[in-house]
Amino acid sequence: MRYDMAIIGTGPAGISAALTAAVRRLNFLLIGSGKLSEKISRAERIENYPGLPSVSGEAMAAVFRQQLADAGVAVTEGRVNAVYPMGDYFALQAGEAVIEADTVVLATGIVTDRPLPGEDAFLGRGVSICATCDGALYRGRRIAVVGAGKEAAAEADYLAGIAGEVLYFPVSGPEPDRRDNLTIIREKPETIEGRLKADTLVTDRQRYDVDGIFVLRDAVRPERLVPGLVTDGPHVKTDLTMGTSVPGLFACGDITGRPYQYIKAAGQGNTAALSAVAYLAARKHRQ
Repeated sequence: MRYDMAIIGTGPAGISAALTAAVRRLNFLLIGSGKLSEKISRAERIENYPGLPSVSGEAMAAVFRQQLADAGVAVTEGRVNAVYPMGDYFALQAGEAVIEADTVVLATGIVTDRPLPGEDAFLGRGVSICATCDGALYRGRRIAVVGAGKEAAAEADYLAGIAGEVLYFPVSGPEPDRRDNLTIIREKPETIEGRLKADTLVTDRQRYDVDGIFVLRDAVRPERLVPGLVTDGPHVKTDLTMGTSVPGLFACGDITGRPYQYIKAAGQGNTAALSAVAYLAARKHRQ
């Protein structure tokens, strides 16, 4: 099944895009966390959001959830690891599932984590950022997993069912379940090294020789998420329609740059969805 639109992210930008898509009666998916963005829930007080004066983050999130429910919008739980432009549509890899959509709205927020030295250089050559995508390549082998985020522990547990040995380095978030072939090492990862491919993880204490290295975070940097996407540092470059360098791909919210404000994100989400509607209409007219 191919959708008109896939919206990635459940912060104010993604929610706004989803509500607009629902009003326009598009066949779309809103992909992210059913609990919505943690950034919203953690906010102590928001003072400048019209209609919600001096509201707490938890109260705002509750209003957003109710509005989505009233509009009949369900959140598809999951994390998108890659978005591949396929010419006239996009293929989104979300774990083991592949989702097809004619347009995509990126509302993933800003990724502040910096890559480890050597991580970018060896990506695809011994370094992976997706357990379900590449885990089978390391069946029975010795791998290192750098875990940063809530979902990393579950992905490490998944990898332990495939690999021969897993060395887990917790950076943040919970730790995986104990297994005979999984060792938790509380040392700070510093660099990734190798020759033709990555084969060594260097920590602040010692070196570990491995067959592969997984760096698992809750969010993927935009230039990694979408091949060919033009970025400016951690931000995606957009025009006034929220269009990106990739036709049919729109971005909104914190991922587009400062100011990091909920009201700005919501407005951009609405604009991105309307621009996607116009893009679909123009394409249909050409056909």
